[in-house]
Amino acid sequence: MRFKDKVAIVTGAGSGIGLATARLLGAEGARVVIAEFDEARAKAAENELRDAGIDALALRCDVASEGDVTRAVDAAFERWGRLDTIVNNAGTMIFKPIEAHVEADLLHVMRVDFFGAFWFVKQAFLKCRPGASIVNVSSIHAVETTPLVAAYAAAKSALLSLTRSAAIEGRAKGIRVNAVLPGAIETPMLRDNPAVKSGAEHLTPGDVGRPEDLARAIAYLASDDAGFVTGAELRVDGGRLAKL
Repeated sequence: MRFKDKVAIVTGAGSGIGLATARLLGAEGARVVIAEFDEARAKAAENELRDAGIDALALRCDVASEGDVTRAVDAAFERWGRLDTIVNNAGTMIFKPIEAHVEADLLHVMRVDFFGAFWFVKQAFLKCRPGASIVNVSSIHAVETTPLVAAYAAAKSALLSLTRSAAIEGRAKGIRVNAVLPGAIETPMLRDNPAVKSGAEHLTPGDVGRPEDLARAIAYLASDDAGFVTGAELRVDGGRLAKL
């Protein structure tokens, strides 16, 4: 039970990678805050975790709002008196050529995919005790990308830069900060990609992972098993980018 008596916040935990991560951390002893923009999904996730014997709390949280992020962190402390792990998983994606973007498109993606993680890192540095950990869910699009997702790729690349900076500043505080880079994972976001829908981006069954594959990688980085790991960028893509 790597997370026995510990408290974790998982953003975007109403479905997909976030929900799989919340399930796994809870199964290993964590008390879990489900920080989710969609209230109905948050409540459904809370009920699922509670039915499995996990102490969970659903909170509506717009990660783009610093106020919502602060309230989520404060809620964890108010309920359990501590916060040990933050998983910055919430994200959004738009599919447009660069010339079709307007300011609102870029700001929306950056606020959710980058600003949200920034605000949670800030709160962790202000309030968490030594031994805490943060895992940022970036993307292989931060390294190699495809057409029509420039805003998303840029935001996820910025998230890797934040991970490195936060790992440096977090050392003196005893707070580790790492990132995972998912490849093609079986989620609605993957199937909504126009390139995947059209077949322009070819995916074999071996290219596509499950949310649980990411959850295990996240749990490792969040746990004391990775106690000497900070500033790392762990690619979880089934080896897809390693192909010649």
